[in-house]
Amino acid sequence: MITSTVENYVKQIYLQQQENPADLLPMGKLATAMNVVPGTATAMVKALADSGLVDYEPRGGIRLTHGGEQLALHVLRRHRILESFLVEILGLDWSEVHEEAETLEHAVSDKVLERMDHLMNRPQYDPHGDPIPTAKGQISHIRLMPLSDMAPGTSAQVARVADQDAAFLRFAEKNGLLPGVKFSLISSDSQADAVTIRLRNKQTITLGGKAAEKILVRKKTG
Repeated sequence: MITSTVENYVKQIYLQQQENPADLLPMGKLATAMNVVPGTATAMVKALADSGLVDYEPRGGIRLTHGGEQLALHVLRRHRILESFLVEILGLDWSEVHEEAETLEHAVSDKVLERMDHLMNRPQYDPHGDPIPTAKGQISHIRLMPLSDMAPGTSAQVARVADQDAAFLRFAEKNGLLPGVKFSLISSDSQADAVTIRLRNKQTITLGGKAAEKILVRKKTG
């Protein structure tokens, strides 16, 4: 039986794997991400391996199997459609919907989810810019870069806010750093660990390096 705990684990493994897709995910990193002690994570991973959802190498790490990845994408689809629905239809603030979706993703039926998706004209991205997997378990992989890696004088568009922390999302919204917003990088000061950008409305914003790393952008071409 697929429990909410199983769904949470495979989703987190999938998200952690995206940082280094070619490598096995270390058990310690998974335990930290799940906020559990290593022994608890190991016991759960062994159960996932017995169910065919992960490949587990005791001294190497773990990787989702095809079945595990499909389950993870199904859970992500539910989560991201729910976030979109809570913002677009119910009018909740984008900084508060992550926790709500964490709970609802285990309860919503596929039938209700399909109606939500249809009602919103099948969005491709959630409010934070994360791609929404299709019902067939497919997901777009568009190469993005952190704002902090941009060179002065270049232009880009905010594509995704990578931190789900409510305080950071409110900070991003307050400064107009929403998915779809276009801007130019004016300067980058490595000594001060800060970057300065100019939005299309001529507003100038200076961000610390850590904040800039969490804003993922799509560079303007042509």
